[in-house]
Amino acid sequence: MPSSTNSFRPHWEHFAHGADIGVRGFGIDPAQAFEQAALAMTAVVTDPTTVGARDKIDITCDAPDIELLLVDWLNALIYEMSTRKMLFSRFVVGLSEGGLHASAWGETVETARHQPAVEIKGATYTALKVAQENGHWTAQTVVDV
Repeated sequence: MPSSTNSFRPHWEHFAHGADIGVRGFGIDPAQAFEQAALAMTAVVTDPTTVGARDKIDITCDAPDIELLLVDWLNALIYEMSTRKMLFSRFVVGLSEGGLHASAWGETVETARHQPAVEIKGATYTALKVAQENGHWTAQTVVDV
């Protein structure tokens, strides 16, 4: 990973954690890291490039610290995925003192096209971290599948 912010590109990855899956987002600021963590979570279910950014929903969360805010954000997305039968592929997150306001764009699940691999039950506090490292931000946790 380059240490220069000039060559840094936001991205996401998964990490192994027993029977569950770790999601990790990297960004130039915490908001962008949250967006990338959400994209990593979508990628647990399906290839995010197969999900159209057609319908927009807004999400607001409050938490006493930034790490708990990450869990609340991902759990709010999981709730929306479950109740609306949707997947999301684009996210814009705004963070303020103890709060988050975000928009997520996605579409209704089409089983034949999206081929969902698993259903995510929830974001956990396991391996939870939101921190600045090497000039960029990391937001990570484990999701229960």
